[in-house]
Amino acid sequence: MSDDSKPLPIIYCAIDTTDLDHAKALAAAMERAGCGIKLGMEFFNAQGPQGIKEIRNAYPELSLFIDLKYHDIPNTVAGAIRAITPIGADFVNVHASGGLEMMKYARNAMDEEADKVGVKPAKVLGVTMLTSLDDAAVTEVGFNGNSADNVRRLAKLTQKAGLDGVVCSAKEIEIVRQECGPDFDLMVPGIRPTGSDIGDQKRIMTPEEALHIGATHLVIGRPITQADNPASFALTLSTKLHKSAA
Repeated sequence: MSDDSKPLPIIYCAIDTTDLDHAKALAAAMERAGCGIKLGMEFFNAQGPQGIKEIRNAYPELSLFIDLKYHDIPNTVAGAIRAITPIGADFVNVHASGGLEMMKYARNAMDEEADKVGVKPAKVLGVTMLTSLDDAAVTEVGFNGNSADNVRRLAKLTQKAGLDGVVCSAKEIEIVRQECGPDFDLMVPGIRPTGSDIGDQKRIMTPEEALHIGATHLVIGRPITQADNPASFALTLSTKLHKSAA
């Protein structure tokens, strides 16, 4: 878990790999660059909690976002949160569409378990709408209204549940800021530096644009991990963003 006295990084590198050695190499590169890392389902399903613990133990000061998007009945989600808490992440997340009660259970489980095992509680984020979904896909899966309408509603519900912030696309940053205020954390995926391939993302923005309109943290994956020198690329980008945010 990162030092309490240090601000959390702007950039979290999405390490989407099943290979532990590759993940550790990228983690080392991000530590050198002053960035955090995001470990999600691809890595977790191959390496399990032990893989995350191995990276955490190797790089204890590296800021960690465990991106497993829990979505189940409240008691099950609370149990999952309790199980992951001792690793000492800075962020974990749940699907906001799991409902108010589920999110409250997640919040309480994190706080209680962190106190029990003696770690700082992770910030708990609510996932609003996946950035791979455009308005047509949102309607297709049964949500009323467009992406922005649903993100607004889910962000307000997340805040009501006592969570620390949301995961939302850059296109909804201003909407969430208006609804939830300046102290609500916005973790923003779908970020593509100028000239990068957009991949499977639909609602994207450049890092500079996203920070300018109110993003707190940016998730950037392939533009960093597929760079010739991930550490150098991430450091250059992070330095540039810190200067622009100052």
